[in-house]
Amino acid sequence: MLRIIDRYLLRELAFGFLASAVVLLVVTLGGTIADILNKVARGRLPADLMFELLGLRVVDTLTVLLPIAVFLGVLLAYGRLWRDSEMAVFQASGLSVTGLVRPLTLLAVPVTLALALISFWLAPAAVRYSQHLVQEANRSMVVAGMEAGRFVELPGKGGVIFVSGMSPDGTRFERMFVESEREDGSEQRIDVITAARGELYHDTDGQGRFLSLRDGFRVEGRLGHDDFRLLRFARNDIALPDSEGDSSADSVKRAAPTAVLLEGGEPIQRAELHWRLAAPLSALVLSLLALPLSRVAPREGRYAKLLIAVLCYLIYVNCLGLGRVWISQGKLDPRFGFWWVHVPAVLIALFLLWRSQQMPRPRGG
Repeated sequence: MLRIIDRYLLRELAFGFLASAVVLLVVTLGGTIADILNKVARGRLPADLMFELLGLRVVDTLTVLLPIAVFLGVLLAYGRLWRDSEMAVFQASGLSVTGLVRPLTLLAVPVTLALALISFWLAPAAVRYSQHLVQEANRSMVVAGMEAGRFVELPGKGGVIFVSGMSPDGTRFERMFVESEREDGSEQRIDVITAARGELYHDTDGQGRFLSLRDGFRVEGRLGHDDFRLLRFARNDIALPDSEGDSSADSVKRAAPTAVLLEGGEPIQRAELHWRLAAPLSALVLSLLALPLSRVAPREGRYAKLLIAVLCYLIYVNCLGLGRVWISQGKLDPRFGFWWVHVPAVLIALFLLWRSQQMPRPRGG
């Protein structure tokens, strides 16, 4: 059974955590929405995928957002109790500083378990599904942002296309204009094509995209020269460039299933595995570190120790990032993982807790 004081403290902690999480989520959503809207406006993504991709991005962001929310939630909740002299009352009734750990544990442990689920399974699955949606989207002209009466940049900066009319399924077009540029050795070549109609089709394997143009003209030549040629054609098939899919090494490792990382022996896989483990562990470490940092005297300012707390957080997170780079580059033995960051942080938190117990109790203002 929880004591009344435990329930009260847990309620304060939960409120601080939820308030911090909501604020951080709103800030994160602002940047994410701006990025997705930019891609929709440029024809990279369809508008009807916007909210689905937004939700998937949020799931991936939770591994970073929730540990910060726990850290800030503890600072705000316990900091208010110290400022309002409520802690002095609790201490007078026999509650020690270490007694504050119990309600903190009741908040931190469920968040840690949720973070483990998200970090090891849900976030990688969200990244994979997001990449799948974008890849499937760019296989269709409609999904790639094609609209009648509008110039649209082709994926991969492969050129510009314009159609005056198109079928509802986005596979047949009327009165087309296609401009593309390509490297030819040390020179740049340009192709400009106009056609009365066209049709989109795929390879037999469903991967490559091609545009079959009918009854039109093609002008091609080298930029800066006067050797342009004018050709008239009954049919001209052109390959459309691949999409600007996120195929970077970072996105590939973030999308890898945890089971694959466990079986893999590459340094970059080991680094990603330890990074996923760091998310739930950081919630425990940061919540414990925030406990002594939240102690302020009643007459101190609201944000008296916030700067110190933020500095501690930045040092902790940057050390984790540094360890990730060192492991991926083979400069740090993967067996050490991030324990050289977590363990000192816990020891510092325990020392600060012990030191706070030796300090005189603050008197009410």
